[in-house]
Amino acid sequence: SQEATRRNLARRELAWLRRGAKARSTKPQARLQAARTLLSTEAEGADRPDDLEITIDMPRLGDTVIEARNASFAFGPTAVLSNVEVVLGPGDRIGIVGANGTGKSTLLNLLAERITPASGTVVRGTTVEIGYYDQQGAELDLDARVQDLVAGPHKTPGSLADVALMKRFWFTGSLPFSRVGDLSGGERRRLQLLMVLAQRPNVLFLDEPTNDLDLETLRIIEDFLEDFAGTLVVVSHDRAFIERTTDHLLAIEPDGTVSKVAGGVAGWIARESQASPRQAPPGASPNAPTRSQPTHAAAKPSPQPSAGPKGRRLREAEKEMERLAKQRDRLTEVVLATTDHVELKRLGDELSGIQLALADAEDAWLELAAGDA
Repeated sequence: SQEATRRNLARRELAWLRRGAKARSTKPQARLQAARTLLSTEAEGADRPDDLEITIDMPRLGDTVIEARNASFAFGPTAVLSNVEVVLGPGDRIGIVGANGTGKSTLLNLLAERITPASGTVVRGTTVEIGYYDQQGAELDLDARVQDLVAGPHKTPGSLADVALMKRFWFTGSLPFSRVGDLSGGERRRLQLLMVLAQRPNVLFLDEPTNDLDLETLRIIEDFLEDFAGTLVVVSHDRAFIERTTDHLLAIEPDGTVSKVAGGVAGWIARESQASPRQAPPGASPNAPTRSQPTHAAAKPSPQPSAGPKGRRLREAEKEMERLAKQRDRLTEVVLATTDHVELKRLGDELSGIQLALADAEDAWLELAAGDA
């Protein structure tokens, strides 16, 4: 079972590397070779259930999905979103980006009608069924069984559709009958998302879905979303996840409006890099941690470090970013070359920690750069 898992992860990684965006035309050959080596080390094993062709039986979307017209929202006297014009169509795959604190989650809640606009309108199509997964996920009863939670209060546990969906997320064997309290942290996060998908939504909102997930679970989710036929809207700091799961980007501007972004995440980073500090608040991070490539070089607005204490801090911040980026890249190579399942989990946790540290270092650099310019 562990061998099948390892091989599928390598196969998915190799397939993605081959079909990556043009911006990734200079993929590290070492990573390609590492994936090929993993695939050829031992005889082919039985594939994991995530290779099954499984689709969600969900209501068909009409021409109107969700439309926000001149919508605004404020927390008390503080305006967050202003004059939002967003039209979601059937099958759209949208990523939402913006500096920290600009209201990405608020926009998601507005489109999902979890909050009411202070002005303007949000209209939902008559056939729309929304699934919403946020950073916390649903509270889980530790004594409940997995298949009971997937079925929910109105369905019989263990239906063929639920079993197929559980298999897609690796809940096989005795796991569907296990208590939540006996699951690992990664399995609980998987179950929380699975409970949302089991409602058969045709519009799926994901708010930071990659937080605290191991590499295996990330690959499962990315693979599933490739086959998801409904409308998808994602907020994430994970650049690789955004690139793999969405086709278009919307950016929340400092004035609370929402604009389309050409060129994907790379286009947004390039645009933010050219913006003046007055347009981008101090501490804003236009780039995001990625599991597959450095982002710190692309994200710099390229100010010249000044002399004195501030210039010294800028240089130190740059060195820290470079150190963490190299550490991340080295560890990524090790992950791809590792065959032991337990070691893969340990390395994945370590890699997640480095990515978070790199994101913090980039935020610190940007704050210093904005103050220096």
